[in-house]
This record gives sequence, structure tokens and C-alpha cells, in this order.
Amino acid sequence: MAARPIKHLRWYIGGLLFLSTVINYIDRQTLSVLAPYLKVEYQWTYSDFALLIISFRVAYTFGQTAAGRFIDWIGTRQGLSITVSFYSIAAILTSLATGLRTFCLFRFLLGSGESANWPGATKAVSEWFPRRESGWAVALFDSGSSIGGAVAPFLVLGIYHYFGSWRPAFILTGALGFIWLVLFRWLYYPPERHPRISTEERNYILTERADPGPVHEGDTSPRLSYRVLLSLPQTWGIIIGKTLTDPVWFFITDWFAVYLVAKGFKLEESLLAFWVPFLAADVGNFAGGGLSSYLINRGWPVGKARKFVIVICGFGMTLLIPTVFVTSFHWLVVCFAVSTLAYAAFSTMVLNLPADLYPTHSVASVSGLSGTGAGIGTIAATYVTGWVTDRYSFGPILMGASLIPLLATLAVVLMVRNNDATERVIVNPI
Repeated sequence: MAARPIKHLRWYIGGLLFLSTVINYIDRQTLSVLAPYLKVEYQWTYSDFALLIISFRVAYTFGQTAAGRFIDWIGTRQGLSITVSFYSIAAILTSLATGLRTFCLFRFLLGSGESANWPGATKAVSEWFPRRESGWAVALFDSGSSIGGAVAPFLVLGIYHYFGSWRPAFILTGALGFIWLVLFRWLYYPPERHPRISTEERNYILTERADPGPVHEGDTSPRLSYRVLLSLPQTWGIIIGKTLTDPVWFFITDWFAVYLVAKGFKLEESLLAFWVPFLAADVGNFAGGGLSSYLINRGWPVGKARKFVIVICGFGMTLLIPTVFVTSFHWLVVCFAVSTLAYAAFSTMVLNLPADLYPTHSVASVSGLSGTGAGIGTIAATYVTGWVTDRYSFGPILMGASLIPLLATLAVVLMVRNNDATERVIVNPI
């Protein structure tokens, strides 16, 4: 007897991707939340802390290109199952760390596994959602980063104070990934062969998504080579857009707790302030995805709708500049919130572009390339942040984080466009 179809199944899939991102961010934020305590216990300098962040970033950066190709090759279901298992184990093993070197090792392993989340989720969206809904779908899974970042300080500090030790925090947060895996393995299959999808929903997805071709796990049909992908200006527009904006987000996720303490605020008394930018980012994900989907439904071309949001948000990120000068705790939080909202909406658009432009079997590869570019930019920014703050202050860092995203905006507007590759059906029209 056939199982009863699940109504609006694609949104349950989107919910799974959201939960994966939440857990992904809780795992990575555990160290950042505990950093003020670990910094004292192990007598780390800001440069030492930057080295811990870079250990994660190196693996995360170069892992994204490999993870994207791996998931395009093995399929979304198998690929995410393997990588989530790997990074959950790495998160738990961090509880065994005894100093800077072992922390660096476990952060490297965590970054290696977590690098697959965004390429895998982007590929899943390209399989399960039509273009007119993909903005909402990407906003949903990407919003998990801000929710995870907002939940992490309450969860991690609660565990830390309950047990009187930081080690159980890594064990308990790392175990969340295995709970998610049970749900994922039960629910996720490609829409072409999902046992719980209705005929109407399957037909809607397959006829309206950017790439109408069939999806099969482990399909070995030809994929666009890296030589072809890297010859396209669209690919470079996406890579540059991510490379020059992701450091803004990771400055907030990795350094915000340390920054608040450096400004003279006690961490426990600043938890609400720590939470507000992440909530703002969550709003930004849905504002960006929702606005672009609304414009597309009103008849705007996909590219024009995405770029409209990108331009507004590129200027929105410049609101970090006033944080250099304000002394009011209230206005400091407001400026961070507006900038983070703008970043999140911008990010949602750039994350949509691989699914908008490329065949399904190359979506994760392009997403991985952009993630690698973003990681390189973030590593450089992290090193500079540690060096500058040890010698000067956070002021120059915040100025740069406000102005550099304008270059990213320009790159996306000029390079992501219809051209001869569109006419030769290498990429989809936008």
C-alpha cells in the first residue's frame, strides 16, 4: 500500500535544510561563545584566537570546492549524510582539546565537514524548488545561520554554567547532528522518486525549476568542467560577491562576543545585544528572498530582481561605519543589526544565483567555488583583524567591513548577466 503523500513536501525539505544550518552554526559558534573563558584559561592573545578561527577557515575554505564536486557526484542525500556525520564527530572530539594546537586540529576537522552545508543545501534547493520560490527556500535554509548564532550563546553558556566546565558544551552540541540525520535519512529523496510526493507537486517542481532535467542520486552524467565554469563571468561575479561580503558576517559571528567585552560590556549582561544582530540577519534572509520572489512574480526578470536587492543591501552594509564613533550601547547594537540584515539579504541573493544560472549537476560545484573564495577572503580578514586589534583597535576593521562590500555589489551587477554563454545554453538566462 502506497504511503499517503505529504502536502507541500518541498517545504518540509526546506525545513530540514534550515535545521541543518542551525546545527551547523551552533557547532561552530560553541568556540566563539566560550572564547572569553578559554582566552583567560589558556592565556591566548587576539592573534592566538585568530589562529583558531583560521584553522577552521582553511579547512572550510578549500573544503567547499571539494565538497561541492563531491555532492554533485554522489548526490545530495548521501553527500549530506556523510558530511554531517563527519563534522558532528569533530565537534564532539573538541571536548578532548588540551591547548592551542589541539583546538586548532579539531577546528580544522570541523571546518572540513561543515564546508558541505551550503553547496549541499543550494543543490537541494535547485532540485526541489521552482525559480519563483527559490528565493524563499534559500532564505529559509540560510536563516538557520542567524538562528543558530542566536541560540548558541544561550545554549552553550547554559551548559557551561550547569556543568562548570566547557567540555560538555562541545559534546552536547555536537550530538545534535546525529538527531538531524535520522530525520534527513527518513525524509530526503529527489522529487523524481520520492515516495511521499503528490503527482501535482512533482509536476509543478519539475516543470518550473531552473533546470528541468532529471535528478538521480549518484548520477554520472556530464558536469560542466572547472575550466568551463571559471571561464564564465557569471561564475566570477558570484565568487567575488561572496569573497568580499562573507568576512562581514564572520567578523560578527567570530568576534562579536570578544568585541563587546573589549568595549567594556560584560558578556552575560550583553547576551541580548549578542542576539539582536542574528535576529536581524534572520529578517534579512526572508526580506531579501521574499522581495526578489515578489518582484519575479510581478514579472521582473530573475536577474533584475536579484540585483535590485543586492544594490540596496550593498549600501546597507556601510552602517558599520558609525559603530566606530558611537558610544551608546543602544546605537551600537542598532548599527550592527541593520548591517547584518543587509548582509543576510545580499547573501540570500548570491546563494540563489548558482541555482538560477547553472544546470543542476553543476550547482553545488559553483556554490563550492564561491564558498572557497569567501573562505579565502575571510581567512585574510581574520588574520588582519587579529593583527590590527592587537596593535590598534577594532576601528579600522569596521571601516573596511563597511566599504569593501560595495566592490562586491559592483562585481555582481556587472558580471552576472546574459551573454554568449546564455545563447549557447551553457547557463540559464537570468
